[in-house]
Amino acid sequence: MKRYSFLSILMVFLVFTACKNEVKQAEETTTDTAVENTTEAPQASKPKYEAAAATATFKDPKVGEVYKAYIELKTALVNTDSEASSKAADALLTAFSNLGVEEETFLAAQFVMESKEIAAQREGFNRLTPIVEQLVVDNLEGGEVYKQYCPMAFNNTGAYWLSNAKEIYNPYFGDMMLNCGRVADTFESEATN
Repeated sequence: MKRYSFLSILMVFLVFTACKNEVKQAEETTTDTAVENTTEAPQASKPKYEAAAATATFKDPKVGEVYKAYIELKTALVNTDSEASSKAADALLTAFSNLGVEEETFLAAQFVMESKEIAAQREGFNRLTPIVEQLVVDNLEGGEVYKQYCPMAFNNTGAYWLSNAKEIYNPYFGDMMLNCGRVADTFESEATN
C-alpha cells in the first residue's frame, strides 16, 4: 500500500515538474523572441491548433451537438482566441437550448460567450466541463472521449477538460504550456469494452 502511495505522489510530482519546466521554457522563448523581434520583421502568426476528429457517437444526437460545440470551445481556448471562444460558446448555448438543460448550465455558457477576457472564458469553461462530462458518460454509444487534467490550472488547484484524442493540448494555458497535462480517464461505451 505504501508503494502505491509513493508511486502516486511520484507521478504527481513528475507531471508538476514537467509542467513547471514547460512554463520556464515558454518564458525563456518569449524573452528570446521579444529580443529578436526588436531588430527583425514581425514573425508569421502562431500555428493554430486543430482538434482531432471525434470518434465518439452518442445515443442522443443533441448530446453529440453539445459535445461538438464544447470541443470547438476547447479548441478556441487552446488557441487563446477570445473571439472564437465567444462564437463557440454561442454554438454551445444553442446546443444546450436544443437539449433542454438547467438554467445554471445555460448561464455558464452565456458567461463564456459574453466574456471578452480569455481568463474569464477559461473559468467558465472549467464550470462547463463536468456538465458536459456527465452528458458524455450518460450518452456515449461508441468511440472514445478522453478526460484530461492539468495540475497547474487556476493557481495549482488543477482542472479537467474533455478531448477527442490522447494528445494533450491545454485549453487553460494555450501556447504558454500547450502540452502540460495528462490523460486522467478514457470514456468508452460498454459495447466497445
